[in-house]
Order: sequence, then C-alpha cells, then structure tokens
Amino acid sequence: MKLLNNISRIFIGIVFVFSGFVKAIDPLGSTYKFVDYFEAFGMDFLTFMALPLAIILSTLELVIGFSLLFGTKKKLTVWLLSLFLGFFTILTFILAIFNPVTDCGCFGDAIIMTNWQTFGKNIFLMIFVVILYINKEKFEVNWTSKKQWLIISIPTIFSILLSIYCYNNLPIIDFRPYKIGTYIPEKMIMPEDAPRAEYETTLIYTKDGDMIEVSLENIPDSTWEWVESKNVLISEGYIPPIHDFTIETLAGNDITEIVLNDDKFTFLFIAYDLKKTNTKNMYEISKFANLTKKSGKCNFICMTSSAESEINEFVKKTHAPFTFFNTDEITLKTIVRSNPGIVLLKKGRILGKWHHRNTPSFEEISNDFLENPKYKKSNKTDEALAYLN
Repeated sequence: MKLLNNISRIFIGIVFVFSGFVKAIDPLGSTYKFVDYFEAFGMDFLTFMALPLAIILSTLELVIGFSLLFGTKKKLTVWLLSLFLGFFTILTFILAIFNPVTDCGCFGDAIIMTNWQTFGKNIFLMIFVVILYINKEKFEVNWTSKKQWLIISIPTIFSILLSIYCYNNLPIIDFRPYKIGTYIPEKMIMPEDAPRAEYETTLIYTKDGDMIEVSLENIPDSTWEWVESKNVLISEGYIPPIHDFTIETLAGNDITEIVLNDDKFTFLFIAYDLKKTNTKNMYEISKFANLTKKSGKCNFICMTSSAESEINEFVKKTHAPFTFFNTDEITLKTIVRSNPGIVLLKKGRILGKWHHRNTPSFEEISNDFLENPKYKKSNKTDEALAYLN
C-alpha cells in the first residue's frame, strides 16, 4: 500500500507541476480561456477577473504538485487536491455534454484535448486521488511545519513571478503552431491520406401537416415536400495545425498568398482588437515601422479583426503609418500573446516575435536580419534560421 501511495503521489504531482507550469508561462492564453468560459455561461461581468484567476489557477496547480512531490503539508494538500479535481471533474462533465468551449485548456497549448478526453483524464486521475485521500492519515511528515511552509513558498513565488514575466513579455516556451521558425504554408497542408470530417445527413420532409426525418437512403416519394437538411458531425477528421490563417483587405480581397510568398521581410503588427490595444508604445512602434519601410527591404502591415470604423478611430488617435488588414480574432490571439505584438515573416517563415514592450530597434533588426543575406546568427535567430544551414 505504501508503494501504491507513493506512485499515486509522484504521478499526480508530476501531472500538476506540468499543468501548472504550461499555464504559468502563458497567462494570457489562460486569460482568454477564462473569458471564453465566462461568455459561454453568461457571466461576462466577471471577465475583469480572468487574468488574476489565470495566475491563481496555475500557481495553485504548481504548489499542489510540488507539495505532493516533496511531501509537504500532506493532509492539507490532499484535501485541496480532492476539492480541486472534484470540482473540475464535474465542470468538464458539464462542458463535455454541452460543449460551450471546445478546448478546456487544462494543459494550455502544450496538449490539446476535447472536453470528453479531459473528462476521461480527470476520471483516471481521480483513481489516484482516492488512493491518496484514503491514506491521508498515514502520511509520514519528514519536515518541520516551518520548513514545509518555506518549501511551499518557493513554487508559489516562482509561479507568480513567472506568470508576470511572461505576461509582460512573451511565453518563454511557445507551444502554439506560430512559434519562431515555423513555415506557415507547411502547417496549412492537408495530407492526402489524412482522415476527412464525416457528417451524417438527415432530410426533413412534410406532408399533410406531418413531418418526418429520413436518411439519404430513405427519401420518400414525390408527394412529400422537402423542408430542410441537417448535417451532424460524426468524426472531426484531421485539422492542420494552422487552418485559419487568412489576410484580407478591408474590401474583402484575400492577400494571404501574396504575403506568404513575398521576397521582402514582412513585419506584422498584430492587434486583435484595436479598442483594447495598448497604445503606450505606439510612438516607438510607428518610428520603427517608418524606418523598416524606408530601408526598402521590408513591408510593415497591421492585422486586426476590428471594423473599419474602429481602424479609422485608431489611426486618428495614434497616427499609425501602416496599412490595415483583417484576420480572424482567435487566429491573432494565437499568433502572439500581446495586443499589440510584432511578428517578422520572410516568404512565409516566422523569423521573430516581440511583445509591444520589447519592440526592437531598427539597428537591432538590421544587424540580425537586413544587412546579412544569411541572417547573421544570434540568440534571437538561431531557431528560426536553422533551415538555412
């Protein structure tokens, strides 16, 4: 029993440390997920709490995980673990039934799971939690109470500081499909042998006030009048990592291929919602945009989901010196965890990403990219340019 107890403790501890860490390095991603939940359940008035809750959640998971691994405050930890997993097991069951949000975000973007997969995962983890709960009175305490609290404070402080750092910069590890080095067109390809989505089609007919639903194989005679067709998704099939990357002019013309195949360097100013875009560093960004365009080697455009009226208001307010294009809001949130953020492309490959607080200088960009046809290697370009070697 002691061996089983230790296996349960270590296994759950590792799962919670991993889950807490991948959330801590991407607090804005967790914030977006909380907002999705609030909107799905009609609790929009709580959206202001999304970021604090994101940091609290990742910190709590990390602390529970470390406490299990190091054997600190074992009884309290098991109680918290039981309440935590019990609550989220019930929540994910509700989400699996009604599916208001397709991905629960339990492992951030590191591991994407459906709601039913998440519910199954929680049920599996509950087996180990029950073992720990039953044996909580038998835990041996190897540390004094003061030392235990001291040990617990380490992951607590670490998680909070890590979340704050990654929020004010960018995630230190990027699990999303738009990480530096990504060749976007390659991530958009649908393999020929990839499973396609499967749908079940039902036809609805009416006759003399009666209605029937039939399959395609059982279409009634011509005396019945067709009303509508229903398509129900049976199997989702393969979805490319990048499946919703489009750039359109304000008139609705698609220029995605033009941007992805341009021989010039292209800077993308990502601002998913101009009404919420931080304008504190717009002077530096505008100056940077003008210098890059004057070099003759770069394009500088904005990608936003905002309406034209909001774009005009933004330009009037900031004197932004670049052209605006439309892209899906969720796509923009996924590309870079900053509003605004800057992304550097060349022929469809992502060479750099910056938080608006870390807007690079023109000299830095020139040294790292523009002045060297092989893109002089540096800490910032190694990952992106490995494909050139």
